[in-house]
Amino acid sequence: MKTKKTPMRRCVGCMESKPKRELIRIVADNAGPKIDPTGKANGRGIYLCPDTECFIKAKKKKAVGRGLNITIGEQDLDNLFKELSDYEKKG
Repeated sequence: MKTKKTPMRRCVGCMESKPKRELIRIVADNAGPKIDPTGKANGRGIYLCPDTECFIKAKKKKAVGRGLNITIGEQDLDNLFKELSDYEKKG
């Protein structure tokens, strides 16, 4: 029997590689960055640990905008942070 290989992704906050399903995917579309709960949305995506500290690190390094190849305003980042906090509470 063949065991299926677990896809690994790197968190843009802490820069640790973890299994894909442990991370939250953020994707950029015309409306700006948003959380992709399915992990299958079209577009360029980045991954973050479901952890507030990782988001703060990514925000400091401007890793979200750089990873998505877009310019993100402070307001969009705050909205994303709020969305991430809500997602964290559910999960």
